[in-house]
Parts: sequence; structure tokens; C-alpha cells
Amino acid sequence: MGQARLPVRKIREVLRLKAEGFSDRQIAAAIGSARSTVQECLRRAREAALSWPLAGERDEAALHAQLYRRVVPLPRTPRPDFAELHRELRRRGVTRLLLWEEYKAAHPDGWQYSVFCDQYWRWLAHQELVLRQDHAPGDKLFVDYAGQTVPIVDRHTGECRVAQIFVAVLGCFNFSYAEATWTQRAADWLGSHVRALQAFGGAPRAIVPDNLKSGVKRAHRYEPELNPAYQDFAEHYGVAILPARVRKPRDKAKVESGVLVVERWILARLRNRTFFSLGELNAAIRELLERLNTRAFKKLAGCRRSRFEELERAALRPLPLRAYEFGEWRQAKVHPDYHIEVGRAYYSVPYALIGERVDVRLTAHGVEVFHGGKRVAAHARASARGQRSTRRAHRPARHVAVIERTLEQTFSRAATIGVATAELIRQQARRRLHPEETLRSAQGILRLARDFSPGELERACQRALTLQSYSYRAVRAFIETPDTARAQPALDLTHENLRGAPYFE
Repeated sequence: MGQARLPVRKIREVLRLKAEGFSDRQIAAAIGSARSTVQECLRRAREAALSWPLAGERDEAALHAQLYRRVVPLPRTPRPDFAELHRELRRRGVTRLLLWEEYKAAHPDGWQYSVFCDQYWRWLAHQELVLRQDHAPGDKLFVDYAGQTVPIVDRHTGECRVAQIFVAVLGCFNFSYAEATWTQRAADWLGSHVRALQAFGGAPRAIVPDNLKSGVKRAHRYEPELNPAYQDFAEHYGVAILPARVRKPRDKAKVESGVLVVERWILARLRNRTFFSLGELNAAIRELLERLNTRAFKKLAGCRRSRFEELERAALRPLPLRAYEFGEWRQAKVHPDYHIEVGRAYYSVPYALIGERVDVRLTAHGVEVFHGGKRVAAHARASARGQRSTRRAHRPARHVAVIERTLEQTFSRAATIGVATAELIRQQARRRLHPEETLRSAQGILRLARDFSPGELERACQRALTLQSYSYRAVRAFIETPDTARAQPALDLTHENLRGAPYFE
């Protein structure tokens, strides 16, 4: 093994003390090095014709190059194409040993394995220069999923299902958030984002994700295309989305190291525990996450949480009053009846858009319709298949007039049949979301007067009002299966075996 190289300051001190007559042992004690190192330095100085005082100013690189020149040059054999070797190493199963064996087979007098690897690392050091990034407080949030998953067992069936681990790390002091979700799909992906921002108590200026399909529709070095839902999330919180470049993990080194810390500090501690629900797993993660964020730094004062509270929380942007609600985007074509079909339900839009294609955003509770980037309609989400939601303003004036006139005629016709029939249709109108729904059901009920008789319909409606069952099917069932209990005569229990009251006198 070669002698250790002394820094320029100690080389100068060795030469100065030797010129003043100190022994090698005394010089070694003065500079805090081994006597053999001092002797090697003096030997190399004699070979390089260096003496004290040094002539001219020499920087560290020049002085080292003069003292520690390579004595034994590398064999003059063809150098490997390190760029090609580097590309080959990215292929699955390819190792440096395999590449060296192929190189050695082509050049039997070539470098041995240790020299081969040493030269490759020297070449690589000049190819991959690392930029150390300094992150301002509240500037960037790095998000990703851990490579490890956690099994969750169904307590009743014993079925095992794995949970994904979402990790978010603030760039300045590595304050971290983690949680478990069932999938990596868009709903879970954005839900984890929302809960992370709520845990931080604010939003950063930018979020740096990986090119997960739930967030990035099409990866691109310069203009990545985000999924519409992710873009909505960014606009809702006023943040920029800066996806990392494909196969460039150093773009998101913070979360890569954060994922590693979560795997080692949290998941490794949970490896022998059995979880029976997602909530139980998240409770365990929260407990260990708090310990992680309050663990003291080794080289800095404080911990992740104290630094976050002191410097980063105030730099985060305030969250909006209403949290983001995940919405699924779809496209639909406006039908001739100025309705669109989404999720097996029908929603009205302005009749001027008949034949046009519109963008639809579905949330858990609502439906929004956009045309040309402008919202043109909004409805509560239907709760049943085939349900219609129609706004009066979306109809042309002549259609409104026809529907309202027909509804008035229906009420008048019901009154001619009987009071119970008219009341039942009024009860329907109170419970329907739109007059057209009342009209359709009422027309079916009035048709029963023709299929059976007005009297039977009136009696069925009286029974329906008593039982508070106002649907067409209920009224028809009451006609087809009349209540005959009241019409049946009482049983005559008088017979020869009945002793009667006089028997007991």
C-alpha cells in the first residue's frame, strides 16, 4: 500500500523543520504523522530536487504532482470504451466482472480486474458531477411511494391485501409525512397530497413528484403533461408541479432519501406486526413518524419538527378554506334532448350545446360540465341509475311552456277521477326533483283508470295515501291485489257443539 499523501501545509512544515536540523522523529511528532510518512516525503523531495525554502509559489495540485508522480505507468494496452461499458451496466444482470472478463478475452495482456475497476471509477467521477441543491424554507415538497408495501389481513376471511406507502418530504429540513393507502391510483394519490398539506399546515411553492401515471399523463423533459385532476389540485392550492426527469433520481433525491428513512425507521419496525385494517396501520405509522420527526439531528441543533416550526411553517402558503375534492374527468356528447349521460345518469346542459362535446368533472357529490374551459352546468350527483337532473334554465322557452301546460292538464284530469288520485299526484310532485319526473309517473297512474276503472284507481290511491306509498308500481299493485279483508263476512261460529253462556248459569 502506498504512503499517505501529506497536505501542502504539512509538506512545507516537514521541509522547513528538516532544514532547521530537526530529526525525522521530532518532525513526525510536530506534524502529527508517522515517521515513515515523514521519511517518504523527504525521499520524494530529494528525488524531485526540492529544498527549503521553496522556489516560487506552488499550489497543492502542482506540489503533489511533483512529489507523488506515478512511478509505474499503466501497461500500454487498449483502454476500454468506458462510455459503452457504462451503458452496458444499465442492462439487467450485467456486472463489472462480466465486462472485465469480456475485455480480458479480447486483450489477454490488458488490465487486471482491480485496475479495470479503478479506471472505470476515475472515468465515472468526471462524468457524473453532482449539484448539491439548497432548498429554501417552504419552497419544494418532494412526493413518492415507497418500494415496500405492508400486508393487511382481513380479520374474518384471512385474505391478505397489500397497502402502498406514500411519502412526502419538505426540502429544507426533511420534515416528513407518510401514510398508507390501498392503491396508487389518482384518488388515493391526490387524497394523500391533501392530507400531507393539512399535516404541514400549509402549501409549498412547488411539488416535485415522480412520473407516476396518476399524476403525469405524458412525461417530457421540457413540457410534461399533467393529468387534469392533478392540474386541478395544483390550481386549487396555488402550487407548481415540477415532475422529475425520467430515470433521474437525483432530481428528487430528497424524497429518495426520505423513502429510505421511512423504510428503515418505520416499516422495518413494523415488519413483525400483523395489521387488520388500514386505519390500524396508519395509526402505527403516525406514532413512528412523530418519533422520526422529533429525533435529534446528529450534526445540527434541534430536530426536523423544531426546525420546521421555527423556520419553515411560516414560509408555507396558507391553505384554502375548502380542501380539494378529487374529481374524475370524462368527456360526453350532448344529446338532442340537451342532456349528457355520465355514470348511467343524465344531466342537462344549455340546449345551445346540442351535438357538442363537453368535459365533465365528477366528484363524490357533484357533477360539473365544462365547454371551452368554461363551466356551463353543475348538478348534484345522481344517487340511482337512470336518474335525470334537469335545470329549467337549460330548456328552450317553448319546451318549458309545453311541460308546464301538460302538467297543469294532468292535475286537472286527476281531480276528475277523485280527491285521493289528485292528492297522490300532488304528493309525487313534492317528492320529485323535476316536473318532468312527476309528469311521467302521473301519466302512468292516470292510464290505470283506462286499464281498469276510475273507481278502482280512486280506491287504490286512497290505500296508497294511507300507506304513504306513492309510486306507480304501488298503485297498480293495490288495484291488482285489492284489500279484501274488509269485504269478507265475519265467521259464523254458532253450531251444535257450542255450549253457550246459559250452560254456565
